[in-house]
Amino acid sequence: MVADKMGGEMRWIRTKVNVEDHIIIPNVDPNMGSPDQFIESYISNMTKTYLDDSKPLWDIHLLNVKTSEAESTAIFRIHHSIGDGMSIMSLVLACTRKTSDLNALPTIPTKKRQRSSNSGRFIRLVSYIWFVLQVICNTLVDVVMFIATSAFLRDTRTPLKGAPGVELSPKWFVHKTISLDDIKLVKNAMDMTINDVILGVTQAGLSRYLNRQYGEGNAEEDAAKQKRNNLPRKLRFRAALIFNIRPSMAIEALADMMERKSKTKWGNYIGYALLPITIALRDDPLDYVREAKATVDRKKRSLEAKCTFLSAKYIVNLLGAKVAAAISYKVFSNTTMSFSNVVGPVDEISFYGHPMAYLAPSVYGHPHALTVHFQSYMNMMTISLAVDRDAVPDPHQLCNDLAESLKLIKAAVMKKGLAQESVQR
Repeated sequence: MVADKMGGEMRWIRTKVNVEDHIIIPNVDPNMGSPDQFIESYISNMTKTYLDDSKPLWDIHLLNVKTSEAESTAIFRIHHSIGDGMSIMSLVLACTRKTSDLNALPTIPTKKRQRSSNSGRFIRLVSYIWFVLQVICNTLVDVVMFIATSAFLRDTRTPLKGAPGVELSPKWFVHKTISLDDIKLVKNAMDMTINDVILGVTQAGLSRYLNRQYGEGNAEEDAAKQKRNNLPRKLRFRAALIFNIRPSMAIEALADMMERKSKTKWGNYIGYALLPITIALRDDPLDYVREAKATVDRKKRSLEAKCTFLSAKYIVNLLGAKVAAAISYKVFSNTTMSFSNVVGPVDEISFYGHPMAYLAPSVYGHPHALTVHFQSYMNMMTISLAVDRDAVPDPHQLCNDLAESLKLIKAAVMKKGLAQESVQR
């Protein structure tokens, strides 16, 4: 990417890539005392440096040190201008193969089409009209709220809200692996989707963490304060939810994304939606999931993400990228966190013959002190956090709160016998 000599605008030029200029293998002590801490510190230090704009904006760091999860760690750092999360993840996965068959691409689950209803034509027509009216109404409300957020509507100041200029602060990255089977158990028992359960777990975990933060005191009072509700009554707490605008495609199509005639276009094809996060303590852990389902179902009946994508596209064409960036910055600054969920391979995959233990995507450089990614892989789900440690000084505790929330929700499902009932149905 270079600046135009006439107008100073950025544009892409074709160049010859020397792969060796992009691969970094630092000399590290393989017998160091705290390898996990070293990996976290190394990645955090990467956020203090910039990619060299005299060459393509990406690099790969190979750290040959054994951690608690893997024999070594590969870190891909790719600038967002090259592509969105789906583009980059698809490119990385297209470079991998199944461990069981090194000639086969990974298997990525795709959404199944719902069966058409057997009800009469009149009932279906009425249902369709009602659905369209809901979509129109929800879209209008969401677009108005998005515009208000870009102008003046701010979230409540909480310990997780980043200070002005947080996008320039170094970020700290942590992750924790939980059971995808446990998530599916709750999903099947409550007749919901994985996204519903993930959002419910997130709401429960953030509520636990914030309740502890608001209840901080001396050591003798901490235990008692954490058991009672210390949360403010009214909190406006929203996440910028990232949507992939492309149609759901198999990995074969994604692998060909960079081809000119590909059905799935390379680049940034994402829209944003503002997702309200419920911060409250519930006596029944399943209430978090029920509330999450209601929120997700409403967002499914809205074209907010497509409207924001198209609006950004037109603003860039009419007013320029700087105006579009300023509007996006305002929206992110007035919300609290970013949230995303990416579907990964169902089988173990290998990268050039090396089996992969886990995948942990994340992002930095935007005005949020907290970014939460969920990444599925085999029978695991990785919770990946990017935090500003001024706002989240103990990110591992937040990871633990999220994992503990899933355990409590699963336990509630088992206690009420919902899991057994779902199997019988």
